[in-house]
Amino acid sequence: MRKRMQIPVALTIAGSDSGGGAGVPADLKAFTALGVHGTCAITCLTAQNPRRVTGVEACSPKMLRAQIEAVFEELPPRAAKTGMLFSTALIREVARAWRGRRCPLVVDPVMVATSGARLLQPDAIRALTQQLFPLAVLITPNVPEAEALLEMVISAPEDLREAARRLHARFGCAALVKGGHLRGGRESIDILFDGQTEWLLSSPRVPGVKTHGTGCTFSAAIAAHLAHGEKLPRAVALAKRYVTNAIKNTCRAGGHEVLG
Repeated sequence: MRKRMQIPVALTIAGSDSGGGAGVPADLKAFTALGVHGTCAITCLTAQNPRRVTGVEACSPKMLRAQIEAVFEELPPRAAKTGMLFSTALIREVARAWRGRRCPLVVDPVMVATSGARLLQPDAIRALTQQLFPLAVLITPNVPEAEALLEMVISAPEDLREAARRLHARFGCAALVKGGHLRGGRESIDILFDGQTEWLLSSPRVPGVKTHGTGCTFSAAIAAHLAHGEKLPRAVALAKRYVTNAIKNTCRAGGHEVLG
């Protein structure tokens, strides 16, 4: 009998996207592409498409906890990520489920959709920063999210460096500040800071591409590489390469650009 290949397991704790471009669908796509078995715990059902979000319905905290426990019972992940968490109650449930676990957790602090819809309730930011960030091996805010977390303006690469250092000092976890929202420049620059070492990750900016789900895909790719046993800096570098190629290979579905 042929010996079956063993692959690692990764977990995404995030919202659904009925348009298939972001959230759990994007995460599972990245996991599969990177040779990881993807599992999920869905925090919210969303009614959305590439243009807008028309509805959000949160999962109960009890059911979210049951999903996480079911995964760990038979398919223990070697890494996990969070995306849309929406409410204080759901964030608290994830934090309770994670205390005492040794599985590395990547937290993508999803606050607002590309379309502008709010995906994190305003009163949930404190729970996110105080209860979940301390459990994370890495947080991955984009420019608007870092600005909201730090109450600072980020308009240049040097600001990314300052933001990454401030985030680590304030929350104690490694921070990857993604510079894709910065205007101008031929390079897409991200800064990773772990409290001791700073890494600058740069790739050519892909012009003329408008899609959503890149942040979800990036954090999922980091979790996938961590599940394969890569150290954090290399996991981030490999994930940066993966998401850049996904943007370069964007295709069209239903008249909209989707990651390749």
